Formats: sequence, C-alpha cells, structure tokens
Amino acid sequence: MVAMTHRPLRKSQLIAFDHAAAGHDGILSDVSGEVLAKPCGQAEIDFYESTRTHPDFAYYIPIHCGTLSLGQGHDLPEAAAVFPSTTAATAPEPWVPTNGGKLNTDCAIVLENVAAGLRKPNILDVKLGARLWADDAPPAKRQTFDALSDITTSKPLGFRIAGMKTWMGAKAAGLNQGGLDGYKVYDRHYGRALTPETVREGFENYFFIDSAGITKRFARRVIKRFLGDLHGLQEVLEKEESRMYSASLLFVYEGDGAGLQADFETEKQVLDLETEQQLLELETVQHGVLSNGYPVRPVLENEGVSIEDEDEDDDDDDDDDGVEQLPKIQAVKMIDFAHAAWTPGMGPDENVLHGIRCVIQILKGLLTQ
Repeated sequence: MVAMTHRPLRKSQLIAFDHAAAGHDGILSDVSGEVLAKPCGQAEIDFYESTRTHPDFAYYIPIHCGTLSLGQGHDLPEAAAVFPSTTAATAPEPWVPTNGGKLNTDCAIVLENVAAGLRKPNILDVKLGARLWADDAPPAKRQTFDALSDITTSKPLGFRIAGMKTWMGAKAAGLNQGGLDGYKVYDRHYGRALTPETVREGFENYFFIDSAGITKRFARRVIKRFLGDLHGLQEVLEKEESRMYSASLLFVYEGDGAGLQADFETEKQVLDLETEQQLLELETVQHGVLSNGYPVRPVLENEGVSIEDEDEDDDDDDDDDGVEQLPKIQAVKMIDFAHAAWTPGMGPDENVLHGIRCVIQILKGLLTQ
C-alpha cells in the first residue's frame, strides 16, 4: 500500500480529472493525482465525517482528506480553499435528471484517488441496489429510478455496471481498439444493456485483456484479491445498520500486464517469500485482511492533505527513503454517499448487500473459466 504524503492543496493545483468511469462530471484532481475534489452536497460530506466512528467500514471507502469551496464558476480548474466548508440554504427546486452532468453545488469533498500509484489503472464502477432512491426522493425521481432498475440488472441482481475504462495495450491507440490514450471506455449505456444472462461478459471485458498482457492467470490472481476485499466488506455491512442508496463499488487494478507481473514479483521479494505459491496462499496482506477475513484498517502516517493559501511556502520532504513498500496492485472501495445514513434499529442494508453478494458470485465464476 502506498501511503499518502502530507502536503498542501492549493487552489492553482486543481486540474480536470479524466479517469472517472461513471458518475457526475466536474471531478478535479491535484497535479500529483493523489487526491480528488468531488463536487457534492453537504449530506455526503457529513456522511464521510461520520465514518470516523465506524472504523471497520472506513477501511472500505476512500480516505477523506477535507473539503473545498469551489465558488462561482466551479467548472474551471481552480478553487478557493476553505476548511471546514459550509453551504448556504437555498430553496428546493424541482428534481430533474442530471444524466451524469455537473452537480449544481459549490461544495467539494477531497478524497484519496484510489487509482493513484497505478501505471495504467483499469477502472470499474458498479452501482449497488435494486432501489436507488432515498426516503426523501420526490415522486418523479422514484419513478425514473424504479423504471431504470426494472429494465437493467439492478432489480434482479442488486447491481449494474455503471461504467468502465480498460487499457487495451501500447499498440491499441492506432488500431481502433481504444481511445487516443489506448483506453476503451464503456459508458452507462453499455451497463444498462446487459442482462442477468450477459452481465458476466462485462466483468470478462474488465479482467481479461490479452492485448494489454492481462492473461487469465494474472486476472485470476487479481480477482482473488478482490474477493478477499468484498468478503470483508460484506461482513462489515452485515454488522452495521445503515442505508446507502445509489452507492457504488469502485474497482481499480494495474492494467499494464508487464507492470502487473513486475509488481507481483516485487511483492514476493518484499514479503521475503521463496515461491510464488506462498504468495498465492498468503491472506490479502496488502489491503489489511487477517486470516479470519476480518478487516483491519492500516495506520497511515501523515494521512491526508492540508489546505493552504497560495502564497505560503511548500516544504516537501520525502523522508520515506529506505522504507520498502508493497506495490499497489488493486483496490476496491465503496463510493458515492449522497444518500447514505446510519440507521440504528433498522438492521443491515440488504439492498446493498444483495448486490455485493451477486458480484461475489460472478467473480467466483470467473475463477473457474
């Protein structure tokens, strides 16, 4: 795991982020790519802050670093920094679908970029739940989201693929196998067209990419690690009482086959293992899962970022020299908590858990392919 460095976040260092696989437009990144500024409402900020009292669950979400006030014209790559942020009261407006457009908000939450540290991250966003609206949703939103759930895998399986980006290899750019950067993008329409019978194909397209050197052997090793994370998340959510409508699972892993192979070898050396089989048998050390499958959140020193004025000096000192770290290979985190709350007395969130369990079954099926 690569620990986040402690450094200032300045308003001139925010740029457009181009690795989002789904969700709303307008996400910004710092120049290093370590953190993201995601436009959101106060409810999502409050939920992230509340996870401090739910440390087992907090392991399975991006690290929360602070908040920003984007100010007027937040579509520009510049933001005025404040901490903590506040929102002005506004009169409610009729609900209209955003269709992935920018949110009408001046607030942003600053989060770790889960894909940071990967050479060519392959990204998958899986929207969880058959029911996608919260109790305060207006009738028009309920009807729209229920109709979408009915015609996609959301209703029968409790999830749907919201978007994917996969690296197709160094030669892909000129062969119409990917975009100009070699990535192939699967938008929300791709996931909506999948059925319970064909949704497995979506995961196959995400994991098995021969042109990038992601062989079935490498893919299965990555899948096994994801399964360890998902089982841990499932166990945590079965003990929590919450409701998280329209939350997602964000999967990322190293999409460069040569780099992935090198990372497996480096991991074996760092852990001082003599054979690859020992590494395969080892519990998922990198993402903090013990032999009993229970997650333990790793302690990250100097975790997060500080928010400073533009004219303050930046004293970066990398004092991690000589400390050998495990390479980052993959991660899965829950994201999108605009409609999430802790609900004591209401039991676990079976709406979300059903989707997680179905994803687990599909991934298990890929191991036998």
